[in-house]
Amino acid sequence: MDPNAGKKKLRNKLGRDAAIAALEAEGFERKTTSFYRYVKISDPNSMRDLLYSEWSNLGVFGRVYLAQEGVNAQISVPESQWSKFIETLHSHKEFDLMHQKNAVEDDGKSFFKLIIKVKEQIVADGLAFGEYDITNVGNHLNAEQWNEAMEKGATIVDMRNHYESEIGHFEGAICPQSETFKEELPEVLTDLKDKEDDKILLYCTGGIRCEKASAYLKHHGFNDVNQLNGGIIDYARQIELDEGIDNKFIGKNFVFDERLGERISDEVISNCHQCGELCDDHVNCQNKTCNLLFIQCNKCATEHSGCCSKLCIEYSLLPEEEQIARRKGEKNDSRFHNHQKRDLSQGLK
Repeated sequence: MDPNAGKKKLRNKLGRDAAIAALEAEGFERKTTSFYRYVKISDPNSMRDLLYSEWSNLGVFGRVYLAQEGVNAQISVPESQWSKFIETLHSHKEFDLMHQKNAVEDDGKSFFKLIIKVKEQIVADGLAFGEYDITNVGNHLNAEQWNEAMEKGATIVDMRNHYESEIGHFEGAICPQSETFKEELPEVLTDLKDKEDDKILLYCTGGIRCEKASAYLKHHGFNDVNQLNGGIIDYARQIELDEGIDNKFIGKNFVFDERLGERISDEVISNCHQCGELCDDHVNCQNKTCNLLFIQCNKCATEHSGCCSKLCIEYSLLPEEEQIARRKGEKNDSRFHNHQKRDLSQGLK
């Protein structure tokens, strides 16, 4: 018999619009933070329910993944509950002394509900568990050490997806054009062919993907693998606190919350996917059945009602009741909900 049978599932039942309205009505400030750790969690399902109960009582919002291999969390915490949250988090031996990476640009509107999911892996690599030692990671570099290695000609690899590096990356970095981390690992091996003895620098948003990537490269014979400690988030914090450290990151850092990006430098290095004008603002298509992530400038947002195509404009103008009815009765096109590169201007003609 399933021990969880009949057990009430702990989750937020508010719909998106209601949850966002509740967030906007809050009369207090929030702090956006992220953390991860590869650590053995013997019973992720029980840990999931325990954390959900504790954090809901503190008003925590965010997206959290748990697996037997560890935790990956991006959350926002009411400032008045910050000390209590840290105390509660550290009360679990698996998360004791957990390092926090606080957001660079933070208006407190990063998340509007709490979602905690149990996964097979906290970062999906498409490989069987145990195929390589994920604890045999590269050297961790702070911002100053990272810059020094860059200046000496090290090979830099962006371990994020193409839609992330499109709006911001380190100068001279190899930016794979993959859509997922598991697609990226073999692509990086190809990009680094015959560079096994070079000094390799890996970076990502907060460091978690580089933990696996560095172990993966070492498993494949790379001898000098290094990673940016704390990722772009911590790098930006360090250069903000120390005026003596130059900023070598250009553009925005893509983040996986309602903000979809935080500015690290003033340069805009990408273009609107519809008109081609300089722009680095990601949006989701206003047709909720589509929800495609793409870059759209303010002019195109106005002209196209926040949509990615003529079809989606027509769909979004239908009465809400009809949209809901259609979403229930139709199978979404495979182009929806993905990040494939495409010329969206063609869909507006």
